[in-house]
Amino acid sequence: MKKQGKRAVDNLFDFLEIIVMAMFVVVLVFTFVFRTVNVQGQSMQDTLFENDSLVISKLLYTPKQGDIVVVNSSVLDNRIIKRIIAVEGQKVEIDSKSATVKVNGAVLDESYIKCDGSFDDEYFDERYYNKEKEVYEYYVPEGCCFVMGDNRNHSTDSRVIGYVPYDEIVGRVLFRFAAGNDEGVGKVD
Repeated sequence: MKKQGKRAVDNLFDFLEIIVMAMFVVVLVFTFVFRTVNVQGQSMQDTLFENDSLVISKLLYTPKQGDIVVVNSSVLDNRIIKRIIAVEGQKVEIDSKSATVKVNGAVLDESYIKCDGSFDDEYFDERYYNKEKEVYEYYVPEGCCFVMGDNRNHSTDSRVIGYVPYDEIVGRVLFRFAAGNDEGVGKVD
């Protein structure tokens, strides 16, 4: 009987040790590999909605066009979630009247954007307006990217705040694990 009691106590300690180690590993993974963030605002609708919960990671990440990223914006002194439109060395042209975005001369297929057929000019810095072409032009410098929200007429992004340095990117959105609007969970494109 005494041996069974000792074995039960040993098993309990083994079980507790496994639980503590598992919690430690989870804390390490979510501290150094993955992070969770919540969406605030409407700038990424209809892709992401207010209170959506996201998993992000920066591990071995190189910014690329089309990625949705979380940025600690030094200009806004705030964390924002936007889509990378262009990376260093690329040229962006935006025709606000036709809601067309070109990168290196190619029109982007942006079926994900929310807009009413034109972009509101209040979301642009006039210094980038080319009067001859009637477009806004941006040349993305080294170490930076150009980001925009999917809800173009309700997004403070690179059109206003300028280029985002790569070192301000907190991570790339991997997936939504809790939807704030019952739209579902899963991979975010």
